[in-house]
Formats: sequence, structure tokens, C-alpha cells
Amino acid sequence: MTRAVRYTPVAKCPETGARAGVLETPHGTVDTPAFMPVGTIGSVKAVAPRALRDEVGAGMILGNTYHLYLRPGREVLRAAGGIHRFTRWDGPVLTDSGGFQVFSLAGLRTLTDDGATFRSHLDGSTHTFTPELVVDLQRDIGSDVMMVLDECPPATVDEAEARRASERTIRWAHRAFARLSETEPLYGQPQSLFPIVQGAIFPELRRAGVRALVDLDADGYAIGGLSVGEEAAAMYATVEVTTAELPTDRPRYLMGVGTPADLIECVARGVDMFDCVMPTRNARNGTVFTTEGRINIKGAKWRADFGPLDPGLTHYHASFSKAYLRHLTIADEPLFMEIASVQNLAFYAAVMAGARQAIIDGRFPAWRREWTLRAGVRL
Repeated sequence: MTRAVRYTPVAKCPETGARAGVLETPHGTVDTPAFMPVGTIGSVKAVAPRALRDEVGAGMILGNTYHLYLRPGREVLRAAGGIHRFTRWDGPVLTDSGGFQVFSLAGLRTLTDDGATFRSHLDGSTHTFTPELVVDLQRDIGSDVMMVLDECPPATVDEAEARRASERTIRWAHRAFARLSETEPLYGQPQSLFPIVQGAIFPELRRAGVRALVDLDADGYAIGGLSVGEEAAAMYATVEVTTAELPTDRPRYLMGVGTPADLIECVARGVDMFDCVMPTRNARNGTVFTTEGRINIKGAKWRADFGPLDPGLTHYHASFSKAYLRHLTIADEPLFMEIASVQNLAFYAAVMAGARQAIIDGRFPAWRREWTLRAGVRL
């Protein structure tokens, strides 16, 4: 069977579930484990595509179907020739289905077995997402990896409600794959569709979800519904239960996670792909991740610190002084968002690259322990 996305294992830690691999996509290869910067509306906030490629070293970025549907809209994306031409990002793109955004609207949406009807957060207009439409929209976008529409319940959900949401997600996944088989990509490149395993923090629901989805023989599988308010220990345990059931020859994508500590712990449990808004959102709030620890650049202690932002990283933006970045931040000069965002994303990429090399070198457990002791990671 010809696959649009192929995962090739490179090495596995014999002591943990950590694994290194290569993800082949129509727009290039991605070394895993990998962190995907979030480009919700086709833009990673304050970071140009060239900086993502040349300084951050990002292999793949994430877009969001809900937001791209609302603006610029599917007609513009089709006229542009898809997301890659529209944004001038020539690397791989994964698009979330928008399910999380729809379900986070609370009072602005209603759910049925057919799909989700919601009011736009922009203008209040009413729209309906079905599993089939979400596939069609991602055909218009032209992403390398598409996600099925899913129902993401809150962390406080009970087992009965979690089961109902998981079973609905499974039914929607089968409908999405049926739609995939009825349609063709629009821009001369194949596309993959990943199903999403739900089930909150209930182990048997997660196992049942995997069993119901592996028959789809998808190119990869996602783990959804975590980092939504549950304790870290519960998230890690749920990830471990789920990855233990997933196929070993397909990539595993943990959606919306998380802190550097979360990434390291979930790599140890067999996850290959991550995304989260934390590095760029924190950057805009003045929090900077460095190899020497996490810092609040607004602090007065940095006012006359002329040392490099991060002496442990070599990208251009890391060479600006802490004093200069603090000055830009206090002055609300937009350049501070670029410098801090590139730095945070480069830090996340360095964590993933370090984990990968440690797995290949057979020293992942020791590397993990080293990071546990490092300031700023907060394991």
C-alpha cells in the first residue's frame, strides 16, 4: 500500500518507550521526536517561515482548520493553490480539524451525532462542521496530514460521558475515512488522515478507542483529550496506556502538549509528535526558555545583563543580550516578540533533538535524568 506519510523507526530505548524515527511526507522528511510550532491561521505568530526553517529548525508546522475556514476562507486557499503556496512555507504541514476550538466554544455550539453547529467567535455567524466537511476543508487547505473531527470532553468528565464522546469520535473517524476515499487531493500531492483516540483518563476507554480505530489502517494516530486540566501524572499514565496499544510502525501524535517536562516524559512513553502554543504564547508574555533556565525577561535583574540570551544555542536571535530584550519588552517594541518566539521555539527544537540523539546513542534514561535536574524545565 502506498502511503502519503511513512514512518521509519531508527532507534528505540530498551529501558523506556522512547523512540527515534523519520517521518516522510510529500513536503520533506521530519526527524522524530518532533515539536511542531503552531501556525493557527497559517502564521506562527511573529516568526517568518525562513526563521522557522533556518533558525528554529522546525521540520513541520501546524495549522487549524477552524480558523483557516473562518479566515481567509476556503475559496482564498483554493485560489492560492493551498496552504504551502499561500504561506511560502515549503515544509510539511499538519492541520488540526478544529474540533478542540469548536468544543471550547461552550455556549456557542451544539453537538449531535451528525456534527457540531457553532457560532463564529469573529462575527457570530452560524456554521456546521461534519466529519465529511472537515475532510473537504482540509483538501482545500492542502495539508500533508489532516485530522478527523473529534469530540474533546473536559478533564472533569465522568466515565459515562467520556465513553459517549469517545464512541462518537470513533463513528466520526469512520465517516471521515469514507469521505477520504471518495475525494482526491487538489494540488498534486497525497494527503494523510489521522484518527484521534479519545477516552479522557479512563484506561479501558483508551484501549477500546485504539482497537476501534486501528482497523482504519491509518498512516498515523493521534492522542487527543489531554492537557485539558488533568494532573500531569494522569496524563502520563494515559499516554502510556494508549501508546502501548498503538501500532509500532506508525507515528503517534500527542495533541496540544505541552511543557518541556511534558514533552520529555511523553517521549519516554513512545510519543513521536507534539504541538503546543506554550513557547510562542509565553514569549509574548515575556517568559523565555533557555538552556540555563526559564526566565521572566521583564525582571529588573536583566536591565544591565549584556550576556547573550542563550549561550547554549547558536541561532542568530540567541545572540541578542538579555538587557536588550528586556528593553524591547518593557517598551512594547514588536521586535521583542520575534526574538523571544524564535528563542523559545529553538529551545523546544533543541530539547527534541537532544532526546532523539540520546535515544540513538543509547543514553536516553541518563539524558532524561540530566534534564530533570536542570533549572527551568520544572519536571
